[in-house]
Amino acid sequence: MATAEQKTELVETLKGPRFYRVVINGYGGESAYINISKEAYEFWNTDLEENGDTDFINYLVTDDPDEYEFDNITDIPPEVDFLMDKDDDYKSQWYEAPTEFMHQYGVEYSSAYMTVDEVAGTDYSAKDIATVIENEDVSGLIDKVGEESDYELELADYGEAESHGSSKQGDYVAQMFSSEKGTFFDGTIETTGDFDVKKLKILINEYPNGEDIIDGLTYDGEEVENEGGDTNGKGYSAHVWSNINTA
Repeated sequence: MATAEQKTELVETLKGPRFYRVVINGYGGESAYINISKEAYEFWNTDLEENGDTDFINYLVTDDPDEYEFDNITDIPPEVDFLMDKDDDYKSQWYEAPTEFMHQYGVEYSSAYMTVDEVAGTDYSAKDIATVIENEDVSGLIDKVGEESDYELELADYGEAESHGSSKQGDYVAQMFSSEKGTFFDGTIETTGDFDVKKLKILINEYPNGEDIIDGLTYDGEEVENEGGDTNGKGYSAHVWSNINTA
């Protein structure tokens, strides 16, 4: 004989599929992590320390070397020109650097907010039925579920972006960052019954610059496809660092 809980589950199943749209907003952006030589690191690090990142950004975003508009430097020695293909006389853009070891796009975990709406179907224009979670801080949501379950449940799945190539990081690194604000994740869950936040898992990876980025979601063990976002650019920043321990 079926229990009351089993009967309830059967009723929910008979209701047919339910659809929930998950949207994550916040601050984040696109980063390219590029291995560079010691000479390139020393050159650009000196310029960054003395003048800020204006000239370095100009170098990274300009297609044609004849169109550089530097404020403080007059010449780029060949040995520090890490975006130039010497054989083909071709300069790459920052987002397709030949020595790039990692590329990242997403929302920064500490700034992320989530909304979950029940919708009528999987189409982007599907009618909203009800709001389940409204613009809730993701880190706060993770903490709340942890506290309510006495930390037996954890919505976050933390990593270090190994699958994206962090193990290929060299001794000297340049990072170009395009800062953006808006929607970074927009996906639809198809399920039966009510949305259960305890079945949600948020993939958070730490990237070489130390930031934690939300890279994806699963629900009840299944990946939720990110169908795209809508962000506005807020500007560029550029950095270099050394991984050599001088202590």
